Amino acid sequence: MGSEAIIVFFLAGVLLVAGANFISKLISPKSDNPQKKEPYESGMKTIGPTWVQFKVGYYLFAILFLVFDVEVAFLIPWAVVFQKIGGTAFIEILIFLIILGTGLAYAWKKGALKWE
Repeated sequence: MGSEAIIVFFLAGVLLVAGANFISKLISPKSDNPQKKEPYESGMKTIGPTWVQFKVGYYLFAILFLVFDVEVAFLIPWAVVFQKIGGTAFIEILIFLIILGTGLAYAWKKGALKWE
């Protein structure tokens, strides 16, 4: 029964998402105004190309922020129940922190934290 339930949940998820997208396309208001297709940036016409290439460092910095934000999301509940879960959980959280610290050291060494 396990694999059938997974297939049913997967199909239900796909159908719900596809149905929601289809219904929103049907009932959403539409406008054919050509002004809608122009790029908007503070109400002024753009000068030069509208596609600007950003440095990869910004994205790396954002990804590092997300990694450590998720770390906090795991550490806070762990700290709340620390006394109840015992020493094994302490070893596990140390391994978790060592892995994240290694990732931070690697990113630091590669220069992902420099704003140049």
